[in-house]
Amino acid sequence: MNRKPNLSVAAAELRRRAETRLRERQRTQRSEAGDPRSATDTRRLLHELQVHQVELEMQNAELQEARDRMEVLLEKYTDLYEFAPVGYFSLDEQGRILEVNLTGAALLGVERSRLINRRFQQSVVPTSRPIFLAFLEQVFTGAGKQVCEATLLNEDGAAFWAELQAVWAASLRGTRKWCRVAVSDITPRKRAEEAQRRTEALTVTNQELRREIVRRQAVEEALKQSEQHQSQLLEQSRHMQEQLRHLSHQILQAQEEERKRISRELHDEVTQTLVGINVHLETLAQEAKIDPRGLRQKIARTQRQVEKSVSIVHQFARELRPTALDDLGLIATLHSFMKDFMKRTGIRVHFTTFAGVEQLNSARRTVLYRVVQSALANVARHAQASRVKVSIWKLADAVHMEIADNGKSFEVERVLHAKTNQRLGLLGMRERVEMVGGDFSVESVPGQGTTIRAQIPFRSSPARGEGALREPSEARL
Repeated sequence: MNRKPNLSVAAAELRRRAETRLRERQRTQRSEAGDPRSATDTRRLLHELQVHQVELEMQNAELQEARDRMEVLLEKYTDLYEFAPVGYFSLDEQGRILEVNLTGAALLGVERSRLINRRFQQSVVPTSRPIFLAFLEQVFTGAGKQVCEATLLNEDGAAFWAELQAVWAASLRGTRKWCRVAVSDITPRKRAEEAQRRTEALTVTNQELRREIVRRQAVEEALKQSEQHQSQLLEQSRHMQEQLRHLSHQILQAQEEERKRISRELHDEVTQTLVGINVHLETLAQEAKIDPRGLRQKIARTQRQVEKSVSIVHQFARELRPTALDDLGLIATLHSFMKDFMKRTGIRVHFTTFAGVEQLNSARRTVLYRVVQSALANVARHAQASRVKVSIWKLADAVHMEIADNGKSFEVERVLHAKTNQRLGLLGMRERVEMVGGDFSVESVPGQGTTIRAQIPFRSSPARGEGALREPSEARL
């Protein structure tokens, strides 16, 4: 066996004690001369010493190996500590830096020797210092692991976001409490979060923009539809204006024709009759002296001519404005008109109404009369009908009138909207009814004849006892 030059203190002490014991035994052996066991004991002792020496050498080798392993582990620990991906700071209760690894010094951009005994809060931006001090206070209360985020400054004044994790250490550094703080640069993560927030904000903004685009498209579509509707209304307005111009032209023509007819009638009928009367009166004046007996016959003939002239004048007056409408009312005037109509045309008229219609004001009663007058005139001219039914009844707040004949039909829309409309009576009736706020309609069915409907608001307050007047009173003409 090769003995190693480096022996531990314990091995050397053991060896010294073994040599002392060996010398004592040798002295004992010399004093016991002639004892046969002394030689054997000496050899046994020598063997034990040699065995113990081998054991000591083995223990020394193991200790050496353990020390080598510890040095390797210490070197690894040092590398892990110094070059860890996070900065390690040992801080006391006031935030003074007791120790720092190389990564921590690199984060702050300061040499490690200059950081010792420097307050860590000097590297914290002012807005984050209250957060850091509260974090440090929580650490030293022993509340367990504490985490916070703060903005730090390096030596160049550049700010970066850092995450701090700390745990209070139970051991003392001299007389001071301390804690270990791990500092990580989370600036990329913060930037990513900020980018994510911006992306989400942009997403929300884009969604709002898309909704706004959809809304504006809907508004644009509504505007287009409104423009189309306005165009249709404008076209309808132009058409109605054209109809009104045509109606005005027809009315002027009708007025002129009526004036010509009245003038002709007055000239042909009344003037000639009056001239004849004048001639007869002159003849009577001359013959009164010659033939008194024939005077009475000639006076009677002259009276008949005067009565005929008065009748003609009354007929013109009725056509222009029947005085009976104001004096006797609507029902009596319609009765009189329809009797005369049946006498002139031979068309049978069936008339029903209710007494309360007389409560309408003069304008509304005149409208009903003119509608009946124009409708029967159209029946006589165009319908080729044999009978007509005129019905007037009361609704809740209006008066409804229907004039139905059994004559031939016609295309209502074409007639009402024709540019060269010859049915002046239909347009006149509609204009009269709508002028007093009423509704007017025409229905013409082949094989069933034509029905004219007019509904006029009945705004007058109902008289007491009107319930009895609502029952229709039928007149057969």
